[in-house]
Amino acid sequence: MKHVLPLLLTGVCLAVGAQAQQPTTASSAPATSTAPRSTARLTGTIVDSTSGKPVEFASIALIDPQTKKPLDGTVANEKGQFTIEKLPSGPFNLLISFVGYRNKTIANVRADRQGDTNLGLIRLMADVRTLKEVNVVGQAAIVEEKVDRIVYNADRDITNKGGDASDVMRKVPLLTVDMDGNVSLRGSSNVRVLINNKPSTIVASSVADALKQIPADMIKTVEVITSPSAKYDAEGSAGIINIVTKKSNLAGFTLNLDSGVGNRGANLGLNGNLRTGKMGFSLSGFGRGNYNVRGKFDNRQQTFGTNGTTTQQTADTRNNGLFGQYTLGWDYDISKTSAITASLRYGARNNYQYQDNFITRTVSSQGYFPSLNSRNVLTSDLSGTVDANLDYTKTYNRSDGRPQQEFSTSVQYSRNNRTNDFTADILNPSDNFGSIAARQQNLNQSHNQETTIRADYQTPIGTNQLLEFGGKGIFRQVESAYQYNLATGPTGGFVTDLSRPANTLNYDQNIAAGYVSYTLTTKNKYTIKAGTRYEYTTIRAFFDQSQGGEQAGQQLPIPDYGNLVPSINISKQLKGGKTIKLAYNRRLQRPGIQFLNPNPNASNPLNIVQGNPLLSPELTDNFELGSSTYIKSVYINATLFARTTNNSITSVRDTNITAIGTVVSPALGQALRTTYFNIGKEDAYGINLFGNATLFSKWQIGGGVDAYYSYLTNNSANDVYRATNSGFVISGRLFTNLTLKNGWGVQGFAFARGKQVQLQGYQGGFGFYSLGVKKDLKNKRASFGIAGENFFNYPLNIRSESSSVLFAQQSVTSLYNAGIRVNFSYKFGKLSFDQQPQRQRNRGGNDDLKDEGGNDANGGGGGQPAPAGGGSRPAGGARPK
Repeated sequence: MKHVLPLLLTGVCLAVGAQAQQPTTASSAPATSTAPRSTARLTGTIVDSTSGKPVEFASIALIDPQTKKPLDGTVANEKGQFTIEKLPSGPFNLLISFVGYRNKTIANVRADRQGDTNLGLIRLMADVRTLKEVNVVGQAAIVEEKVDRIVYNADRDITNKGGDASDVMRKVPLLTVDMDGNVSLRGSSNVRVLINNKPSTIVASSVADALKQIPADMIKTVEVITSPSAKYDAEGSAGIINIVTKKSNLAGFTLNLDSGVGNRGANLGLNGNLRTGKMGFSLSGFGRGNYNVRGKFDNRQQTFGTNGTTTQQTADTRNNGLFGQYTLGWDYDISKTSAITASLRYGARNNYQYQDNFITRTVSSQGYFPSLNSRNVLTSDLSGTVDANLDYTKTYNRSDGRPQQEFSTSVQYSRNNRTNDFTADILNPSDNFGSIAARQQNLNQSHNQETTIRADYQTPIGTNQLLEFGGKGIFRQVESAYQYNLATGPTGGFVTDLSRPANTLNYDQNIAAGYVSYTLTTKNKYTIKAGTRYEYTTIRAFFDQSQGGEQAGQQLPIPDYGNLVPSINISKQLKGGKTIKLAYNRRLQRPGIQFLNPNPNASNPLNIVQGNPLLSPELTDNFELGSSTYIKSVYINATLFARTTNNSITSVRDTNITAIGTVVSPALGQALRTTYFNIGKEDAYGINLFGNATLFSKWQIGGGVDAYYSYLTNNSANDVYRATNSGFVISGRLFTNLTLKNGWGVQGFAFARGKQVQLQGYQGGFGFYSLGVKKDLKNKRASFGIAGENFFNYPLNIRSESSSVLFAQQSVTSLYNAGIRVNFSYKFGKLSFDQQPQRQRNRGGNDDLKDEGGNDANGGGGGQPAPAGGGSRPAGGARPK
């Protein structure tokens, strides 16, 4: 392997470089001068003249003013900093260049043998010969590529107004969001979602539900990190998604009002900031109401064998709910090199899902008389989440432009309390289902609590190396308590269902981690970042069975385990602004509460879902080879990837209903059970292509295609569970943005994904599209807009199939999700720039836990997620958005 990777990298570099246009900057020419050298050094930092952000990997060249030939040169690092050693005695000119910016020349720079020269901040202006107008500079970067991540600038997309985070995620390259809001990266749902580089138990409970609580208007960027360094937690097999919310860097007082109303929802948000001197405060609140969210499903299934049945289930669905998020932030600049920040966030969710006229028709394979049953089901999903954190950062400034020493530490507390219940009214067939014959209830209360302590330190080594190391402790306590109740008639009181004993799972997980990372930047424009991380996990899990019995107080046999996870990232700057990257990393995925929860969810009595508390983590090896380039004003990125996952957490289905202690009426037929085992393996090989271009200075268009081949299998010795499947999965997205006169703008977006291969079948394809118009009023203090989505699909039908030796199932889910939104925003307050010391963002959240991502670890293969309690989605009956 040590011989293959250098050959592969060299071959690709030659292939890409052979097609590159020769640059006009002198930085690409070899040094030809033999002028006498001094011991002095030249340093500086290159930043964007408009945003003040570092210009990564800009080229710097020393030019002889007489011969116009290069004397020496280098490339800036990811912070825009550069250093040139042993300067010629001069004088000479300094030429700075980078694609998309004007070349900048600093004339008559002179060095002597007495000391160093620090040029400070060097500001590059956008190349107006390419962009034509300055006002499209920000527009030209809706999607950006950094050294280790792809960044989607959500605040520049007007069609996001009035939506939530799941609407934003659909537009991010490499990501796919299904109809339930579940996110996958390159076909794998094993991703960790962070908010401002920090974890939250709201995400640990359910990514899909958490995204619905984050308003799109508050999201600044979404970062997709496909090859995390050792500084990040080892979890998140496919990578990390970091949602960065808007923060004010202005002094004074500001208050933003955002409101919107549509046919399926309404929202209202306030965001205030106050900064005076060294101290800043922020307070934000957001509320969103969903209504008129309708759908239906048609589910047909067969169970084979002596007691086999054929069943059809139909129902109308509707959702409504209220979501809110409230944040209080505080920061204080102790000095120019140290700062302390704190925040307190509370999020609430009250979501109600109805399944009306839930009719089940069953025919026995033995020829028994067909049965007909009907019920109405209400699922209540309520939760509250508190996140509190305190961070301290100390930097040690240097005047030579080299990477600086930095120490940071933080403490975080997060807790999510959740109630996920369902109540089923079983209708009376004797009066044509006009009255309630009996009622069934499942109560499931749970909490997920995390406390995190971490410390990180980085220090430069010489002029082109950086060493980072740190440690972290994560302490988790999870509890899930559940019980079933029964009632007779519409007014009868509920009593405990003795056939299903109440139970409580207590699950404590502690993680101790340490890491070391080393970065080297060479003069020939290679950047190598290598590191390793070790995590040791201890687990204590037991049942606290309130009704007594054999499981009461039983300790579950889950062993402690340790994992060493290496990573390496290599990037190379080529001629003509091209970049090539090669990466390898190992990741692991621990099961989250949605996969562990043993509560048998029987809201649909023929499709029961139950977690498995004995699950162990899965391990994934990721390989990635990518290249990007500019062709005039067109940016293109292409990435090849390969992923192998072992010990995969795989969903499997069987008809063994007695194993979960569920009694189902024989008239209903034989039930399917979905649960999870560590028996899966997945190999995935794919390509990601995307690009964007600015045409006629005002029109931006971009998009991409993601395609991968997935081979799914499990190594179960049981014929009932053994399965293998494979196939291609293709998806694509397209967006466009047109800037018009007088503050008008138009944006459109479309996304489609074909069939997704699963272990026991496939999930049907689907698509989204939206079109929005925005008008900025005078001084841009106010704006209004209107956006529509899926206005030609009424309904949108999704077809899915799955099968094994025990069953066959086909389902059609219909979503009436055509919508229109009208938005209005207004800004109050007086703004002025506040020259605050720029501090590096604190990284290193709890990037772990396999959670309810919709599909399992098989790159989207195999079945439904396990709700924590009374989730009411039947097999094939996806919840409408």
